[in-house]
Amino acid sequence: MQLLVVEDDPIIAGQIIAGLERVGHRTRLATTGSEAILALREGGCDAVVLDRMLPDITGLSVIDHARREGHATPILMLSALGSVKDRIEGLESGADDYLAKPFDMDELAARVASIARRRAPRAESARLEVGRLHLDPSSHQAWFRDASIVLNRKQFSLLAHLLRNVDRLITRSMLLEGVWGYSFAPTTNIVESNMSRLRTALLGLGCDPIETQRGAGYILRSERCA
Repeated sequence: MQLLVVEDDPIIAGQIIAGLERVGHRTRLATTGSEAILALREGGCDAVVLDRMLPDITGLSVIDHARREGHATPILMLSALGSVKDRIEGLESGADDYLAKPFDMDELAARVASIARRRAPRAESARLEVGRLHLDPSSHQAWFRDASIVLNRKQFSLLAHLLRNVDRLITRSMLLEGVWGYSFAPTTNIVESNMSRLRTALLGLGCDPIETQRGAGYILRSERCA
């Protein structure tokens, strides 16, 4: 794989690059957030290893820029900030995984391979349409009545998952597996918080298609997408 490593510490950057190239990956280094954004715009990266603290903007800001521009490249965030709150913040920003420093190089390589495997299958790249709600997974864009919906990657994936199962009950466990790739239930409210943000974005455009079935899951109602 071609990997983008975003790290301003030359020692840590060297260790990451050496470890990833040792297992067969090709790497490109960016030392600032601005360089990372430019590299993503140029394309060609299969995944990103992104430091959270950078000299110009934060890794969280890099992810925000990337997702708003439609880049769906998998991102693993690295940080010395390793509390539960910090990890949740990183994941909710649109990162696909979060690893605290110091880290084991073998684990980093395994996690990078994992997030790359979890990329949406090509068969799911077709445009999704329910009523006047439209999603284009290939460009990471969504619209309701021709108005663009601003979503981060996880919120976009949540909506896509619901649209693919329109008018069917989708449980929290199904969303954890389908959107985050988790086969276990974390102790955080990661589904609920992202679902709340998704619904807020839709409500802002006058669209309220998601129904909560308390204790069961969620249903996207097709009749509410007109």
